[in-house]
Amino acid sequence: MRIDSEKPSDASPHYLKSVNRAIDHIVRNLDQPLNLDAVAEVACFSPFHFHRIFRALMGETLNQFVRRLRLERALWMLAHQGPRSLTEISLACGFTSLSDFSRRFKEKYGVPPSEFKLDQFRQDRRDELDAALCEHDSNHHLFALPDDVKADNFDLTLRQLPARRVAYLRVLDPFRIGIVTGAAERFVAWAEQRGLADGQWLGYMWDDPVIVEFKDCRYDVGLEVENVEPEGEIGVIEFPPMTVAQIEIRGPIQNEMRAMDWLFKCWLPNSRYVPDDHPFFEAWIGRPFAHGIEHFELYVQIPVKRAR
Repeated sequence: MRIDSEKPSDASPHYLKSVNRAIDHIVRNLDQPLNLDAVAEVACFSPFHFHRIFRALMGETLNQFVRRLRLERALWMLAHQGPRSLTEISLACGFTSLSDFSRRFKEKYGVPPSEFKLDQFRQDRRDELDAALCEHDSNHHLFALPDDVKADNFDLTLRQLPARRVAYLRVLDPFRIGIVTGAAERFVAWAEQRGLADGQWLGYMWDDPVIVEFKDCRYDVGLEVENVEPEGEIGVIEFPPMTVAQIEIRGPIQNEMRAMDWLFKCWLPNSRYVPDDHPFFEAWIGRPFAHGIEHFELYVQIPVKRAR
């Protein structure tokens, strides 16, 4: 049984809530020791039972999951956070030493991090992402920006966001047709029953699909709330105050992808900022998918911090 089942009710709501709570704890503490006993305590299960529950729902053991997230975080830092030594990256991602990091990295990617061809890897993954989106609709291509694109093509605003409490419904492998829209429909119905549906809706992916395999990507349909507690497949997470680079999008999905390209290719390299260690947000104008999947109205929000 997988947590990304198209019918989440197939899994016990109690189990879903516990595993989501464990995942949120792992993501926030990748630079810390994450042994079975400690994570099981967060999930409110005995280690003996939690080991089996986690593997049944996630399709991999806790140790495999933590190791994969640490390696993917390291690759993300190599790609987005400027010149940092491999030792700094290894410690920031929870590896015990540079040699441990290098050994694990080579096991997954075939070469040690010092020899990894990042640009080629990202291009290969980008081609796969383009192909995956084309499966949904032959007209939806990513349309990478030309090299001579002008920096004034998008109107960017830096915003200071306060701490937020967000209820979420999480799915894995979000590029499967209908998986995210189906989750959004269920979540909106849940929110309508509680008088919350007109709040600020969010969408955010914990993983960069240019780095992480699609089946392992985690996407949350989120809703800013105040006093809501976790309930069944609905989890709750706290985001700290953050600075975001925001671009307004009104139109087809490729507008969002072009804006992201521009931000990473043109704006960030010429700014004093680097991406912060938080997911990228889609802040919907109105309810999610209010105009179907042909027209999107939202703000793309990329958390950033001052470069060191």
